[in-house]
Amino acid sequence: MYVCLCNALTDRQVKQVVASAAATTTASIYAACGCRAQCGQCAKALLNLLRTAALPDPELQGAD
Repeated sequence: MYVCLCNALTDRQVKQVVASAAATTTASIYAACGCRAQCGQCAKALLNLLRTAALPDPELQGAD
């Protein structure tokens, strides 16, 4: 699904960048994807993707 129409960024692209630890802020996501914020409508979506990537996987908790 597209999360940034101005830069044609998909949630999959953003998740890959975040998972590779190449990005820890919305600005670093844009930089890692070779673009920059334009209209700013996607900032909340990018921030949500960052936050959900930082959460521990509930399936792995208690797997000792």
